[in-house]
Amino acid sequence: MQTHDLVAHASHPPLAVRRVEARVLSLTDNWMRVRWRIDGPSKLVVPSFAGKGRGDELWKSTCFELFMMEKDGTPSYSEFNLSPSERWAAYDFDDYREGMRNRTFQREPDCTFRVGQAIAIFDASLPRVQMPEPPAAIGLSAVIEEEGGVKSYWAISHHKEQPDFHDPACFGGALARTRAA
Repeated sequence: MQTHDLVAHASHPPLAVRRVEARVLSLTDNWMRVRWRIDGPSKLVVPSFAGKGRGDELWKSTCFELFMMEKDGTPSYSEFNLSPSERWAAYDFDDYREGMRNRTFQREPDCTFRVGQAIAIFDASLPRVQMPEPPAAIGLSAVIEEEGGVKSYWAISHHKEQPDFHDPACFGGALARTRAA
C-alpha cells in the first residue's frame, strides 16, 4: 500500500512537527488498518484517555482522519475521526458537507498511540464490514495540536485558502477492490 506524505496547510504551520505521513497498512476481509507517523512530536498535545466510545468535535485537538468516497459516480462519502483519547466518530455525507449523519458502527475501531522522542505513531484498525467498499478514493489527514494551542492541518493536498479535508480534491489516495465482485 502507498505511503502518503501529508502536507501542512500553509495558513497553519506547525510548531515542532517536521513531517506527517499516513498509509493504509492492510485491507483484509476483517480489518482496515491505517497508520499515521509524526516526526518531531516534542511539543505535541495528546488528548487524555477518555475511554472507547463515539465522540464529536475530536478535531479540536490532535485527531487523525480518513475519508472514503466509493467510485460509483455519486458524490457521497464517509468520514472517520480517530483520537488518541480512544474516542472516535464516523459520519456519512450525501454530498460535499451535506446530509451529514452518524455512520452505524457495531464494533468500535481499535486505536493505539505511541510517542517517543523522535516520532509518534497512531495505528487504527477499523472493522471492514462497517467501511465503504473499494474501489474508493481516500483522503488521509490529521489535525495536530501543539503547545500553546498551535494547530496544523495535514492532508494529502490542500486546494483552498483554509483547511478543508472534505474537499473532494483532498481525496488523493486510492483503494483497489480486494474482494471478488
